[in-house]
Amino acid sequence: MIKNKIGTKVKINLAWQATKYCLASKRHSAETSRPVQPLTSHTCQLTDAQAAALEKYLRGNDYLFREVPYARFAAAREKTNVVFYTSGKLVVQGKGTQDFVEFVLEPHILQEVKLGYETVLNPELLAPRIGVDESGKGDFFGPLCIAGVYINQDVIASWKGSGIRDSKNISGDKRIAELAGMIRQTQGCVHSVVTIGNEAYNRLYAKMKSVNTLLAWGHARVIENLMGVSYQMNPPPARAISDQFAHDKGVISKALMKLGRGIELVQRHKAEEDLAVAAASILARNEFVTRLRDLGKKFDLTFPKGASAAVDAVARQFVENQGADKLAFVAKTHFRTALRAQGLPEPPKVEWKRRRSS
Repeated sequence: MIKNKIGTKVKINLAWQATKYCLASKRHSAETSRPVQPLTSHTCQLTDAQAAALEKYLRGNDYLFREVPYARFAAAREKTNVVFYTSGKLVVQGKGTQDFVEFVLEPHILQEVKLGYETVLNPELLAPRIGVDESGKGDFFGPLCIAGVYINQDVIASWKGSGIRDSKNISGDKRIAELAGMIRQTQGCVHSVVTIGNEAYNRLYAKMKSVNTLLAWGHARVIENLMGVSYQMNPPPARAISDQFAHDKGVISKALMKLGRGIELVQRHKAEEDLAVAAASILARNEFVTRLRDLGKKFDLTFPKGASAAVDAVARQFVENQGADKLAFVAKTHFRTALRAQGLPEPPKVEWKRRRSS
């Protein structure tokens, strides 16, 4: 037992220390000789009890507290900034992030050992694989973009500390573009992006009558494109990983084409936590943002992302200026936004019920 600066007893997790020491030698032999940038940003979820323990630690170790919008508490000391939001999300930033996570957050708050040892604890994370993800599905304006990325052990090592993660957790189109450029330039990384423009999207939706079916076709097309250049992948991918966006996993499986049927398809919720899928989400988002911006230049209008009151306003403005017949060139016309933009009545909403598992 030891005491911190305010005399509170802190129990040291001896198992954590022993695990850290034993894994260090394994990690040392597995790491490549190329330099690795230290971690400067880290996010995770905390329980109320963990948040209380963290706030107590910060207050007892000379952290300077400040007010931050939507945060339960925020504090900083030297090179480390810590913000815990009301949503339960913890954000650690600054040059001291790596040390804070390894020597404070993991052993004393989370009571787990992960940072820097993920691949030792789970060798499957080094397996060569393809990740697939999309962007634009929930955006009224702009296309649907689906990307696929192949990674192997060398690619994973070169991305260590780069900040590649689910694009929804990356703030700013500029940062998305920077990471997308790095992904494309990484030696050994093979990638493909399929963009379904609005005209094609609306035509396919009219035929398929389902966003999930359309998405499945796009995912299958990307996997097929990548498997068509599998000779560039060394070693060959063990599997393709995708988010499970439909209740029926067979939606994508049935859409797979000739080459795609030769690889194992893994569908799971929160697939973006996998590095390959996260990289695909970045490429897909970058493609979507770029295409949306180009679309705006073509019509001399700034098209907002998502579906909101601001989107409704621009949609009405577009119809007034260009006519309702041009809406299919810039938007997904099965959205209710399209009806509102044209002053047409909306059909009653159908209550969605979760299907019970048997």
